[in-house]
Amino acid sequence: MSRIVKAGLIQASCDWATPRYTLSQIKKKMIDKHVALIERAGRQDVQVLCLQEIFYGPYFCAEQDAKWYETAEPVPGPTTKLMQGLARKHKMAIVVPLYETPMAGTYYNTAVVIDADGKVLGTYRKNHIPHCAPGFWEKFYFKPGNLGYPVFQTRYGKVGVYICYDRHFPDGARILGLNGAEIVFNPSATVAGLSEYLWKLEQPAHCVANQYFVGAINRVGWEKPWKIGEFYGQSYFCDPRGRILTSGPRDKDALVAANLDLDQILEVRNVWQFFRDRRPETYQPLVEQLP
Repeated sequence: MSRIVKAGLIQASCDWATPRYTLSQIKKKMIDKHVALIERAGRQDVQVLCLQEIFYGPYFCAEQDAKWYETAEPVPGPTTKLMQGLARKHKMAIVVPLYETPMAGTYYNTAVVIDADGKVLGTYRKNHIPHCAPGFWEKFYFKPGNLGYPVFQTRYGKVGVYICYDRHFPDGARILGLNGAEIVFNPSATVAGLSEYLWKLEQPAHCVANQYFVGAINRVGWEKPWKIGEFYGQSYFCDPRGRILTSGPRDKDALVAANLDLDQILEVRNVWQFFRDRRPETYQPLVEQLP
C-alpha cells in the first residue's frame, strides 16, 4: 500500500500597512487570516501544512527599522501555543515560520515544526541571510541559523525546512536529503522581476538531485508602503522526478494541497542511484574558505 500524505501550503497577502495600523494590529489580522485558512485545511483533511515566511506580518525587511523587533517572540510563545492547539484539533502537523527571539537582542528567521498531537518537534533557523537591494535587508533583522539542517519525524513523514533565500544553495538541500527528509518545505517571500525565472527551476532541481518532495510557498500581492515588487504566489508541490504536481494562483490567497506518495522516493532512488554514487571524499573544496 502506498504511503499517501495529503500536504498543504498557505499563501496569503498582507493588506494592512503602517502607520495606519499598529504592529500588533497587523500581527493579529494576519494570524486571524491564517487561522481561517488552517481551519479550511482541516476541513479538507490536510495532514501536513506549511505557512509562508514570517507569516504573521508583511515582509518588513523591505526597510531597516528597529521597530519590527517588537514583533519577534520566543519559542514556545503565544503564536506557537495557538498553532499547537490547531494541530491537535485537526490532527495536523504544521510548519510555522515566525520571527524568533530566544533571548533579549537576538533574532532569527525561524520555522517551528509541530506534530499532529501538538508537540513541538523542534525548530529550523534560516541559514543563508541575504542583504541586498532592492529591499532585502535581512542582516539588519536576523542572525544566521545555528541549528544545522534538522529533519523532523512527524506522524505522517520526515519533514525538513529550507527558508526562502536558502533555496539558492544546493548544499543544504543535499544535507536535508542525507538527513532523511521526505518532504522539504520552503516558505518564501520573493518578488517578480528578481527571482521569478528561478521559482520553478531551482526547487524542481533540488527534487531531482535529492529525490524528495518539495513544497514551495510564496506570499502574494503588493505590500505597502514599500515598492520592492509584487509577491507572485504560485506556491507549488514538486515530486522526486522534478514534476510540479499542483500550483496556486499568482494573485490570491490560497490553500494549495496535493496528495504525495512517499513510496515514490524509493522508486526513484532505485532508478537514479545518486546517493550510492556520491563521492564525498572528493568534495573538500566545498568547505574551504575562498580568498
